[in-house]
Amino acid sequence: MKLLDIVGRLSEFDEEDPVYAAEPTIYAAEPWTEDSDAMVLPQQDGVLVPPEAAKEGLAYFLEINLAIEITEALVASQKEKPSISAICERVIYYATYDA
Repeated sequence: MKLLDIVGRLSEFDEEDPVYAAEPTIYAAEPWTEDSDAMVLPQQDGVLVPPEAAKEGLAYFLEINLAIEITEALVASQKEKPSISAICERVIYYATYDA
């Protein structure tokens, strides 16, 4: 899956889903772009990158709840809904410079 795909489907990663026993988190291949390979996995205590993500060469990117907050703030600040690509770029910017 690509990072752009995950950003476009953020609402599908419900924290109440039993698949995510802990906070769902995005892991992505660096350098982060919308075309980076990525996956969503539950956070594991004391582990920055779960073995499944590390095996794929992915790094910690951002928790789903933060990506949703960034997306909602961007959408609320615009007159027209931004494209998924624009949203993804804003989420990448946040993960790179503000997280």
